[in-house]
Amino acid sequence: MELMKPNRESSKDAVDRTSPLRPPLGNPWAKLMTRLPLFGLLLVGLQTPPHALAAPRITVLADQPAHRVPPTLWGIFFEDINLSTDGGLYPELVRNRSFEDGDQPVSWTLTSAANAANEFTLDSSRPLNPLNRRSLRVRLQGRATLQNDGYYGMNVVQDHRYAFRVAARTADGFQGTVSVRLVAGTQTLASGQLSGLSTSWKYHDLELTASGTHPRASLKLELDGQGTLFLDMVSLTPRVTWKGRGLRPDLAEAMAALRPAFLRFPGGCWVEGEDLSRMYNWKKTLGQPDVRAPLLNIWGYQATHGIGYHEYLQMAEDLGAEPLFCINAGMSHRENVPLDHMHQWVQDALDAVEYANGPTNSVWGSLRAQNGHPAPFHLKYLEIGNEHGGRAYRERWPLFVDALRARYPEIQLIANHWEGSYPRDPMPNIVDEHYYDTPDWFFGQAHRYDTYDRQGPKIFVGEYAVTRNTGLGNLRGALGEAAFMTGLERNCDVIAMAAYAPLFCNANHKRWPVNLINFDSSRWFGIPSYHVQKLFAEHRGSVTLPTTVEAASSLEPLPSGGIGVGTWNTSAEFKDVRVTAPDGKVLFASDFSRDSQGWRTLGNGRWSVQDGALRQQSAEHDFVRALTGDRSWTDYTLELKARKLAGREGFLILFHNADDEDRTWWNLGGWENARHGVEIGRTLDPKSGHIETGRWYDVKVQIRGLHVTCWLDGVQIHDVQRTRQTFRTLFASATREDSTGDLILKVVNSSASSLDTEISLAGAKSRAARAQAIVLTSSDPKDENTLDEPTKVAPKTTLIDVPQGPWTHTFPSHSLTILRVPTVK
Repeated sequence: MELMKPNRESSKDAVDRTSPLRPPLGNPWAKLMTRLPLFGLLLVGLQTPPHALAAPRITVLADQPAHRVPPTLWGIFFEDINLSTDGGLYPELVRNRSFEDGDQPVSWTLTSAANAANEFTLDSSRPLNPLNRRSLRVRLQGRATLQNDGYYGMNVVQDHRYAFRVAARTADGFQGTVSVRLVAGTQTLASGQLSGLSTSWKYHDLELTASGTHPRASLKLELDGQGTLFLDMVSLTPRVTWKGRGLRPDLAEAMAALRPAFLRFPGGCWVEGEDLSRMYNWKKTLGQPDVRAPLLNIWGYQATHGIGYHEYLQMAEDLGAEPLFCINAGMSHRENVPLDHMHQWVQDALDAVEYANGPTNSVWGSLRAQNGHPAPFHLKYLEIGNEHGGRAYRERWPLFVDALRARYPEIQLIANHWEGSYPRDPMPNIVDEHYYDTPDWFFGQAHRYDTYDRQGPKIFVGEYAVTRNTGLGNLRGALGEAAFMTGLERNCDVIAMAAYAPLFCNANHKRWPVNLINFDSSRWFGIPSYHVQKLFAEHRGSVTLPTTVEAASSLEPLPSGGIGVGTWNTSAEFKDVRVTAPDGKVLFASDFSRDSQGWRTLGNGRWSVQDGALRQQSAEHDFVRALTGDRSWTDYTLELKARKLAGREGFLILFHNADDEDRTWWNLGGWENARHGVEIGRTLDPKSGHIETGRWYDVKVQIRGLHVTCWLDGVQIHDVQRTRQTFRTLFASATREDSTGDLILKVVNSSASSLDTEISLAGAKSRAARAQAIVLTSSDPKDENTLDEPTKVAPKTTLIDVPQGPWTHTFPSHSLTILRVPTVK
């Protein structure tokens, strides 16, 4: 997963893998095309061309099984984002336990009794160990209380036991007491007292049993005495964890309920790092907690590495999932390792495989055994880098592949498929493609893989989700993903693996707009997409069955919308904005001579009007914009002046903005101020380009129907033609399950009306008179789940009658339906 910047958010076309003009080479479905009566030239699994039909029809060739469904098809992607690990799955309740989160005692407060001159500060004069440099120094002259509220409150449950641990030493003749309390307001939920303090570092342990319940409790260390006390690794964890593995039980169970076939970890952007000093280094995540080096996470917090490389491997094993490790490729967001220094990064990849799989008499295999797991973890999949492309990635890819295949030929190596290409020398086993977009985009991509070339590498759709025009994760977005997933399932001869992203989000620290599982200290809920993922995994099936859909469809309306200006990690200003219709009529004009009336601002920017310009002064935030105009505008010309003031990139010029989350824009100086591109779901016509700081530019965007033309300082930069999607109403895929003989039909109705649909299971042997129907729907496609209403949108199961011949079934509006029809094996 990458920051939601224009170059990363846009979907990536795989034009080098597809051909819409011919059946895919080696596609086993192609040979079945001539066997389909009534459907003429229809491709198997495709819908009919746009036209209105009297009644929808779904036909499944039940007696003509196609390709096997790979057991790895549906998995999960765990990234340390949104406090998903610390403050989430990792159950440590104390925040900043090792005092490494900043130059001050972040997350800790000291309250002194009246007339007590106490003070606390960070200290590195005599650390706990060489890898844990900071401790907390408290100088006491009376009573004081240290308090930590954890990650937005500590969940304490009555009769549950909690392990408190702290490393402490004293100085300056300390004489006094240290009491430990769990509190909620004035109520004490548990308490204990430390003893045996000395001038040497020593760990002290207490077991605390809660006498009450509160989801937002705090830890208090009550100190009374004279002298100096040093503290480090202050920890409070529940005794009860998932399978005794040190994971928060409810979140781990929510993850396990998805029945993941694989676990990709640990990222994402987290693997790359903003720079190489902040990249994920798996070797620094091993060993005891106090020797794991905390790292500033790209998503805005310190990571403790409480869940490190070993724990991820253990997690995969406990989930019954294949581990898929994504390792740094010697590339970060801002810098790359010189090619003549890449040996260390390649060796890290070799060592990671040895740690996971090596014998106990190997260097890293012996360390794995020392850490409690002598048996190998059976790592089979290794991804080299995350969302990389271009020459730098192509140069580094063979260094890893040659070394890994020479020593571990059994490992499946995964390459990044980024911006329309992937490295081919050497050829990867699997390529990883990522998609984030709107519900309509995903509906329109349900047949994306029907024409992929079957002679290339297998595909891993490693990250995908509806992230725009879906609220915080609503039913409409989930159905867009479900429609897309029917295409992945139908084409699983080329699609080897797929995973939604991201998996977890602490509701108090949201850094990604839409997340599968959301939680606070004591509760969690899955968005509707969670149920889609769960249903597809539970009802995967063993072999695909050719399926055709005949249903009404229509062309996407012509685009329309207002205008806007924006920035991405940049400060900029804009002036002399003018919008004119093709007949010359002025639709809008703003010279900012007084104020910004008529504009609305979104994102974490700092907007003001200065010297006749609308200025955005924050260079530290992405997706900052100011919007105006009428959503009914279609054809117009937008002209303005823009100037970059500071920051990493250029500026954004928005057009056809029909929704506050729309990202239809001209990106000038994007991609770390290296390129210009028109972004409409994906990047169109990218060109090298740079925006100078302090220079005013004349910007012009002209829109005529689907045609977009862009000028910079009077020079035409882009001339692009948008495409109109065909909006389909019905999507389907079918499989048969070996163990039960059940025929499993997945159907998505994206329309606002229920559809009475004829279903024909052609060639099916005798079947039971009743079938199971599992339906995910709601009264409004914008419905969402929340912490207070966690199951507002959730699947419901009924039994339906199934006659022996074709029958009519009503699929509710805005719904996903799973039909399980028992048949003779």
